[in-house]
Amino acid sequence: MRLLIVEDEKRLALSLAAGLRAEGFAVDVVHDGLEGLHRAGEGAYDLVVLDIMLPGMNGYRVCGALRAAGNDVPILMLTAKDGEYDEAEGLDTGADDYLTKPFSYVVLLARVRALLRRGGGSASPVLRVGALTVDTAGRRVRVGEEEVALTTKEFAVLEELATRAGEVVSKSEVLEHVWDFAYEGDPNIVEVYVSALRRKLGPGVITTVRGAGYRLERR
Repeated sequence: MRLLIVEDEKRLALSLAAGLRAEGFAVDVVHDGLEGLHRAGEGAYDLVVLDIMLPGMNGYRVCGALRAAGNDVPILMLTAKDGEYDEAEGLDTGADDYLTKPFSYVVLLARVRALLRRGGGSASPVLRVGALTVDTAGRRVRVGEEEVALTTKEFAVLEELATRAGEVVSKSEVLEHVWDFAYEGDPNIVEVYVSALRRKLGPGVITTVRGAGYRLERR
């Protein structure tokens, strides 16, 4: 899953990004409201963490502009303010959830995962594809009754394929959702992780569609 953090407190933004990347998310960070609006409008993000007090354009206006443009990306608003009025204003502009600073990182992570599940149209964090079970909340994978140990990045690649099981997912789509915007390495890194997953999950689970991408088989 690919996230965008729009937060002008650079230390907080970088700390959040580091924590979320450690959980397997691809994370981009900007520190200005106008840049956040531009990036969210053009990027393929699964969720936006949006501060309210921002230079250039505040979070209320960023959120309102995204919703007016028909962008339904889940938005978690952050603010140093408190009170029912501020929360109501944030939610009225189209935000999906609201978190007041200072907050626990564990709570933020739980809110992020809940919004991602809601945005994906599924109340269940467990994806089942044939004999494969992917527990996105517990970060655990089983083939039949046998648990399979995956690295953080391997799990992220598998999760992207599992959420679209039966569909062809291009290499560029995997890169967009698993690696962050600043990644400038070899795009063939996706092949490396797909090969590792094939070794661990067994043959026939992930197939290559020549010239198009990869497909997690439903059988």
